[in-house]
Amino acid sequence: MAALRVVVLSGSGRALLNTPRTLHSPRANMSFASLPKGRKMALTTLGVLTTGGAGLALMLNQSVKATEMELHPPSYPWSHKGLLSSFDHGSIRRGYQVYKQVCSACHSMEYLAFRNLVGVSHTEEEAKAIAEEFEIVDGPDESGEMFTRPGKLSDYFPKPYSNAEAARAANNGALPPDLSYITSARHGGDDYVFSLLTGYCEPPAGVVLREGLYFNPYFPGQAIGMAPPIYNEVLEFEDGTPATMSQVAKDVCTFLKWAAEPEHDQRKKMGLKLLMGSAVLIPLIYYLKRHRWSVLKSRKIAYRPPK
Repeated sequence: MAALRVVVLSGSGRALLNTPRTLHSPRANMSFASLPKGRKMALTTLGVLTTGGAGLALMLNQSVKATEMELHPPSYPWSHKGLLSSFDHGSIRRGYQVYKQVCSACHSMEYLAFRNLVGVSHTEEEAKAIAEEFEIVDGPDESGEMFTRPGKLSDYFPKPYSNAEAARAANNGALPPDLSYITSARHGGDDYVFSLLTGYCEPPAGVVLREGLYFNPYFPGQAIGMAPPIYNEVLEFEDGTPATMSQVAKDVCTFLKWAAEPEHDQRKKMGLKLLMGSAVLIPLIYYLKRHRWSVLKSRKIAYRPPK
């Protein structure tokens, strides 16, 4: 590499310009295409072997994870998934019946109160009657003792177990999760819960489960401690709807979805009102903007030079 010094002569004198120029050697100008055929094959083989070896090492370094074997739930056409769709309140009522008769034996819903059922799935009188079926521990009284009383609308759903340790002891060490926000807490939401409830099957060949576990491809790890909770005709619906497994799972999933998002219908109503109001206000605001700014944007400013 060398630098050339260029001297520029002018009529009044000389100017010395230092202009660096890079002189490339013939070896530096050689590209991959100009290499001999044997050398190109050798370099190509070396690159392929290096890339393949690195990829193989990376694959061997990755451990097999149970989540990679998890079966993702399909997307079901829920009646409340549409942009302008609301909950099926008859399904919510049936779903509460499923929870009460099947799920509440192990799972709690400690963030849902009896008053939340009023106007959604039950009347006020029906919700009061449901609450009075439970004995709620209250107190202390004037003497400092705890006492039991019939439930009221302001009470929350009672827990099936007094504490987490008692729940684990009754379920072979597994802690049944609270179902208040289960559809929001699980990836896939109500699709996951529906697939989980209806996805129990026999384990494939080579898969051995320890005693007390059941195979479910939708559960992370596929080994779940909950026995199949629903089956055909597990209960009788009050409105006479056939209690097939899919119907029972669909209704309880709708109920759990409502429990996790009780503002679902109201939110869509507010969004619809906002869109309708915007359809009127936006053109009006645009017209006013054009009207108010037309004078400013169309004016011509002339600068008069000083005399």
